[in-house]
Amino acid sequence: MNTQDMTAKIASGDGFIAALDQSGGSTPKALRAYGVTDDQWSGDDEMFGKIHEMRSRIISSPSFSGAKVIGAILFEKTMDGQVGGKPTPHALIEKGVVPFIKIDKGLAEQANGVQMMNPMPQLDALLTKASGLGVFGTKERSVIHEANAEGIAAIVAQQFEVGEQVAGHGMMPMLEPEYSINAENRAAGEEILKAEILKNLDALPDGRQVMLKLSIPKVAGTYAELIGHPKVLKVVALSGGFNRHEACIELAKNEGMIASFSRALLEELRAGMDDAQFDSVLGTAIDEIHAASTADCSGLSA
Repeated sequence: MNTQDMTAKIASGDGFIAALDQSGGSTPKALRAYGVTDDQWSGDDEMFGKIHEMRSRIISSPSFSGAKVIGAILFEKTMDGQVGGKPTPHALIEKGVVPFIKIDKGLAEQANGVQMMNPMPQLDALLTKASGLGVFGTKERSVIHEANAEGIAAIVAQQFEVGEQVAGHGMMPMLEPEYSINAENRAAGEEILKAEILKNLDALPDGRQVMLKLSIPKVAGTYAELIGHPKVLKVVALSGGFNRHEACIELAKNEGMIASFSRALLEELRAGMDDAQFDSVLGTAIDEIHAASTADCSGLSA
């Protein structure tokens, strides 16, 4: 797939994006959930080696293909590694899966009800490397905790600023101003968020597009205007703490929004499974998330 093919695949939205980008402090928790205990690794290199083994197994699984998984978000070390003797982005592309890279370096302390992204002084170097490996786009996360208009405006402005830097490298930015699903007054705050995003979209140059990764809204249909906006390639949803069944039910209420789940995709996978069981469990998760991301939601019920 070339860039044009990847753009078309994401635009069609006939599937979902797998988030395989746990990093830093979230990695031990992800490994424990997978059945790899802390005493099975020592130091960061071994820890990231274990998580790469998990991700390689997922990507290599027969169930994981471009038929239902249209994209995958990678952590930098996963991008730098190999799957089946090939660079990870190449292995994904061969399976018809569009590769993305997580670029943020964690969150700043909360101020004005939000957590901005930490500085990314090495971003240009990372983008150059990722682009050279055939990676299509990026993902950058910040978090909203309160319906604070000043904080939300700042967080959206930062997301679009980073998005401009990404676009300068010929890559597609996936902007992720996550709204905490546990926040008070979330419905009101999500209306503020939508308005700020629309303002920044209108300021983009003609022909420029971004992707948006947002929490599944408190009020179904809140982001319909963003989903239909000509400067938005696709709106994807994070699971945000919902389990898979909850996330799929909520996502299915929002036509045109597709999943980009991490924990909700991986929650039942275990290191001790044999290959057949692993593929079966992964296949079931993929089927459920695909159904919630497309018009075929007949198998989902509350």
